[in-house]
Amino acid sequence: MDLAYIPSPSTGVLHLGPVPLRGYAFCIIIGVFVAVWYGNKRWLARGGKAGTVADIAVWAVPFGLVGGRLYHVITDYQLYFSEGEDWVDAFKIWEGGLGIWGAIALGAVGAWIGCRRRGIPLPAYADAIAPGIAFAQAIGRWGNWFNQELYGKPTDLPWGLKITASANREAGIYHPTFLYESLWCVGVALLVIWADRRFKLGHGRAFALYVAAYCAGRVWTEYLRIDDAHHILGLRLNVWTAIVVFVLAVVYMVISSKVRPGREEVVEPAAAEEAKKDATSDAESGVEFEAESGVEIDAAEDAAPGDAPADDVSDASEGSDDSVDLSKDGADNGAGAAGKS
Repeated sequence: MDLAYIPSPSTGVLHLGPVPLRGYAFCIIIGVFVAVWYGNKRWLARGGKAGTVADIAVWAVPFGLVGGRLYHVITDYQLYFSEGEDWVDAFKIWEGGLGIWGAIALGAVGAWIGCRRRGIPLPAYADAIAPGIAFAQAIGRWGNWFNQELYGKPTDLPWGLKITASANREAGIYHPTFLYESLWCVGVALLVIWADRRFKLGHGRAFALYVAAYCAGRVWTEYLRIDDAHHILGLRLNVWTAIVVFVLAVVYMVISSKVRPGREEVVEPAAAEEAKKDATSDAESGVEFEAESGVEIDAAEDAAPGDAPADDVSDASEGSDDSVDLSKDGADNGAGAAGKS
């Protein structure tokens, strides 16, 4: 008897009247929002403009969804094109089945189109969104939990995943590979964030680090899975894909660090031009303010401290003359009085 395990939801769909709300779709949507939100924060920190990440995501996300679905359908074609299967099911993306390799590959094409339209270097954009993509994957993996799919081998561990019986699966307690990969993706995101701050990664190297780190974890989670898959030389196809992509990502990081060391100073020319104009305008305003202040200071400095205005001096002089005259008159009168006595 299993005393502890992770339960699976009784259903992956909730109905709001006639509208089905699927847990898998919600996980994908939430992941996309997190990726765009966090990518925008990193883009602003690199000197880009607000909204640029979202504008480019309008191109990248649809391309990524199509690419992910194509990879899944091509590598698991027997699920849709074998005898007794309905090929229309290949379009039912809400039922699960997105290959991350195809999503990243075709999503990069969409991002390149969006970047080209705005005059932005794709590697800089990729570096900004890399941790966000890893977080999105961590969230998206929970869609497999709602669908009770892509679990691992049977286990008696207390964190085993309880799977209920259906037409294409047996009831039991299995390794929750969706949870393993979700946690791994969170770790990958934190690794990229740390490395980017520590080493100032640029020219696509932060994105390459994300790819390499994800592939390293995907190898062992893929090894635990028991769902049907094509094998080459005894290894699952996705294991070989992870190994090849890992090597390519590492080679790119090494070559890129030698050919283009450091980080891009300007990631979005339009934002840099606006910042330059604002700085120039502020500088000019400062000069004008200093000039106006200098005039006031000079005018005040023309009169020595304690000096009275000219009119006051004149009045004072006139007052002095009157005082002298009065004194003189007083003296004469005094002398006359003295003579009479």
